[in-house]
Amino acid sequence: MKVYGRNILKEILETNTKVRMIYFSDTNSAELTELIEEVKKRRLPFTIANKKVLQRLSNTEKHQGVVVDIGEFEYKDESIIESLEKPFLVILDQLQDPHNFGAIIRTAVASGADAIIIPKNNSVQVTPTVVKVSVGTIFKINIIKTINIARFIKNIKEMGIWVYGADTNGKVYYKTDLRKPIAIVLGNEGAGIRPNVKEKCDALITIPMKNSVESLNVSVSAGILLYEVMRQNENFSS
Repeated sequence: MKVYGRNILKEILETNTKVRMIYFSDTNSAELTELIEEVKKRRLPFTIANKKVLQRLSNTEKHQGVVVDIGEFEYKDESIIESLEKPFLVILDQLQDPHNFGAIIRTAVASGADAIIIPKNNSVQVTPTVVKVSVGTIFKINIIKTINIARFIKNIKEMGIWVYGADTNGKVYYKTDLRKPIAIVLGNEGAGIRPNVKEKCDALITIPMKNSVESLNVSVSAGILLYEVMRQNENFSS
């Protein structure tokens, strides 16, 4: 998979993500020169090409002079959860929009989540668009693919992790104990959480709304709920 953008490369370098090749444009730019020098120091494979080559590789003119071939994206195994102390998980039940996925990843990283879980089928997967929208933060969090979300929830509940599903019918989120270990389930943009997944949750939580608004964009809901989890688990007094 080829991803693009200067901030994406910076996150890749910061997280020591494996790369196959880094392509730089031949533009005279101080920031690009600094990135090239950093890549040289790390002895990573790179080449310099004209803008048209980068445009062809990235399928966009907005590559900022950087395209990175990271090969196949590395999803993590479910077993990694067993090694986490008081996990904070985000479960996405058949999310479809890559822009929503990327935005949720960025929020999850910022709020301290340990992993995001998506189903193997009928769901958005990691794509260059997802990476771009996440501004490269995807390389700072575990992304796990599972065959069966309902079974996955059953398994993590047996580990002592509390599972809360976001739904229009539920307890108000800020009146709910969201201390870790915890998993927040967010559903499909149109249909929400599937019934068989919903019934596996320990409880449902809702975001109260006024003026007859029925729902929020799923990435907005994620921001509200994930930051409430962070708030309840952090001491901000200092």
